[in-house]
Amino acid sequence: MESTGILRKVDHLGRIITPIDIRRTLGMAAGEPIEIFLEDDRIIIRKYEIEKACAITGEITEENFEYVDGLCLSPKGAAILLEEIQNALKK
Repeated sequence: MESTGILRKVDHLGRIITPIDIRRTLGMAAGEPIEIFLEDDRIIIRKYEIEKACAITGEITEENFEYVDGLCLSPKGAAILLEEIQNALKK
């Protein structure tokens, strides 16, 4: 873990201001969601990125499967894609 040398205080509502240099480095815009984790005595904050979201439906389910690098499909999305491919081949 790399130290930035930046210190921030938690305000009375529990908020912490993230320095703009860090937000720029991570490509974080105002209003973007973040994830917060606890690891031993550390709080880890990272930019939230949807993993395993279906490329067709956008669904995130336990049944989603990554078919090729970066292409995840839900069962419903796979069925839609298969139907579209079958229809295209009939033409």
